[in-house]
Amino acid sequence: MADAASTQDQAQQHTFDLVVLGGGTGGYVAAIRAKQLGLNVAVVEELKLGGTCLHRGCIPTKAFLKSADVFDEVKKAKEFGINIGGEISFDYETALGRSLKVVDGQYKGLLYLFDKKHRIPVFMGRGRMLNPTQIRVEPNDKSAAFTLRTRDVIVNTGSRPRPIKGVPYDGERVINSDHAVILEQLPPRIIVRGGGATGVEWASIYHRYGAKVTLVGRIVPHEDHEVAEHLQRAFQRSKMDLAPEARPTAEDIDVSPNGVTMRLTDAKGKERVVEADVLLVGIGRQGNIEEIGLEESGIKTEGEYIPVDPMMQTNVPHVYAIGDVNGQQLLAHTAMHQGIIAVEHICGKNPYPLDILNSPACTYCEPEIGSVGLTEREAQKLGHTVKVGKFPMRPNAKAVIEGRADGFTKMVADADTDDLLGVHIIGPHATELIAEAALGRLLQTTPEEIALNVHPHPTVSEVMGEAAHDLLGHAIHI
Repeated sequence: MADAASTQDQAQQHTFDLVVLGGGTGGYVAAIRAKQLGLNVAVVEELKLGGTCLHRGCIPTKAFLKSADVFDEVKKAKEFGINIGGEISFDYETALGRSLKVVDGQYKGLLYLFDKKHRIPVFMGRGRMLNPTQIRVEPNDKSAAFTLRTRDVIVNTGSRPRPIKGVPYDGERVINSDHAVILEQLPPRIIVRGGGATGVEWASIYHRYGAKVTLVGRIVPHEDHEVAEHLQRAFQRSKMDLAPEARPTAEDIDVSPNGVTMRLTDAKGKERVVEADVLLVGIGRQGNIEEIGLEESGIKTEGEYIPVDPMMQTNVPHVYAIGDVNGQQLLAHTAMHQGIIAVEHICGKNPYPLDILNSPACTYCEPEIGSVGLTEREAQKLGHTVKVGKFPMRPNAKAVIEGRADGFTKMVADADTDDLLGVHIIGPHATELIAEAALGRLLQTTPEEIALNVHPHPTVSEVMGEAAHDLLGHAIHI
């Protein structure tokens, strides 16, 4: 990958067709697609190519979760006829090392794509728009700043973990997901504040590793209510300490060199105090819109994000915003598709716009969650006459064979039009299975067509067809 010093001369001599401000998931995909379409493209990145997803989010977190899955499997080995002698223990240092190794391997692959295959220059430094056609770069190596000239700009500056107001991160006692992926030691006791995807994933990781976890906040509040209720029950069965009704503020949190205490109040007003070694905050993310030249370039913002049209265009011609920074759906795969849409629009390809309701959400706790489209309550609020089909994992032979029969699939449709409104899965392979539902939404598939589709046996994928049969009124295996 070219660094700022070695590419400064090139920057001074060339005007690019496209400059991508930020080399995260959406940005690097946009750059590769631009190169494929013949554009002279460059990327400006302050930290590392690959962004949050590769280095501080999706990839290292899922590597940690895989270690937890394997630990669970080993503890259950005897019921599969496998006898393991001696005491079974968890080695956090090895799990951390494996996670870092996975990230490093993926990073090297990405560098190959940029350095060798596509030869896309990456300027390592902080970029700021002087105007819609000029990007000022301050190199990380403290060499002289320089300006890139361009016809189009894609802003892909991402997002960062939102702190609790009045409780700053220190990276030791109060951490976020960025800190967690490189935490050198497993905290014996940890409070996870926030029950969204980030919170439940880290709570699931630490709890299964053997730490004492207290999860504070509503559990997966954006998922279908039955999925959220099922996950809460699953966590309770695993003996995780939950405080779903508590809403602590800075006044309820005390941080000292020795640890953290949090005062929790439930819906009935009953109080208790929880002590921990570490507080992990996972209450959401906020867009990185500061000091990137939006004001100077006349680009409008709404709150912490940059609004865009279906082609990812801002209010300023030739300036696009993709990924977390536009606030539409803060997921890596959404950013990838948005990057492709923006580039193809720049090249006059008339790309198909992305409907966020067709972009699935995945949560990799145990049990997993995959969802796409409207929840049952969302559909009802929009005036749909809702029809629901459900199928539990328990009758599915493959789920039972795998020893992971907890969960269900729920299908939501419009009773009058047969439109597939949403699919919600909790259980084994949910994050893989949801892709069929997303494709169904894209192709405007009906539940009847999903039921007609042949799902191979024995596979967990059969739950999709079974849920569709149930919605149609003729469930087969329940």
